[in-house]
Amino acid sequence: MKLGLTLPSFTEDPDVPIRVARAAEAAGVDGIFVYDHLFRLTPDGEMRPALECLALLGALAVETRTITLGTLVVRASLRPPPTLAAALDTVVRIAGPRLVVGIGAGDEESRPEMETFGLPMGTEADRVARLRAAVLELAPRSYPTWVGGRAAHVGTVAAEHANGWNRWGADVDRFAREAGEVRELADQRNPDPSTFTMSWGGLVVLAADDDAARQKAERLEAGRSTIVGGPQLVADAAMRYRDAGAEWVILGPIDSSDPANASLIGEDVRARLR
Repeated sequence: MKLGLTLPSFTEDPDVPIRVARAAEAAGVDGIFVYDHLFRLTPDGEMRPALECLALLGALAVETRTITLGTLVVRASLRPPPTLAAALDTVVRIAGPRLVVGIGAGDEESRPEMETFGLPMGTEADRVARLRAAVLELAPRSYPTWVGGRAAHVGTVAAEHANGWNRWGADVDRFAREAGEVRELADQRNPDPSTFTMSWGGLVVLAADDDAARQKAERLEAGRSTIVGGPQLVADAAMRYRDAGAEWVILGPIDSSDPANASLIGEDVRARLR
C-alpha cells in the first residue's frame, strides 16, 4: 500500500503547499495530491482563495524530484478536454513519469464556483458525460487516470475507460462494497488487476499521540468522519482500507499547511504499517 498526502490549496501563498511538498518528499510519503477549486466558501459564506490546480502542479514538478504528483480530483467540467490534456502533458514534460491524474465530475458543492465563473453546472448526467469525454481524451496519454466519485455515479466510467478509481470519505464498509462493484466492472474489461488501481482518500487529524490528536481535532472542529489519532491509530485505519481493497490511502490533514503532518505520515505512520 502507498501513502499519499493532500496539500493545502486554500491559500494565496504558493510557498505554503511547496513547504509541505518538500517535507513529504523528505519523509518518504509516496505521493502528494492537489485539489481543483477556484475558491472555497467557509460555513459563514466567506470566500477563501485557492491556488489553481494545474499551475500549482507545475510549481510542484519543479520543486520536487521523485515523489508522485497527483490531482484529487481535477474537475472535468472546468476545462475543455483537449485543453486539460495539453496542460497535463506540460506537467509531464516538467515532472517526468510521476503524474497521476485523478479526475471527477464535480458535485453540488462545486455549484458556487461554476456559477460565479459563468460555467454550466448541468445535471448529474451532464457532468458524467463531460467526465467520460475528458477521460477518453486522457486515455492515450502516458500517465494513469483515476476516476473519483461514488461507484454508482462514476464506476462505469472508471472501469471502462480509466486506470483506477478513487473514493473520498467513505467509511471502510462502504468503500469495500463500492470497490467490489468497480473491481468487478474493471475485471470484465481486463482480468489483470495490476492494471487498475483502487484508492481511498479522506480527512485526518494527526498528532504525536491519540490524546494530542483529540485535542487538536476539538480545536479544529473536525467532523465525525475524520480519522483522529496518533500514528498507530492512523496506521490501523489505513490498513483497514488496504484490506478493503485500497492500494493507495491518501490522507487529507485538516491543518494541511503544517509540514509536521508530512513527517508523521511518511515516517511514523508508515513505520507502523504491517
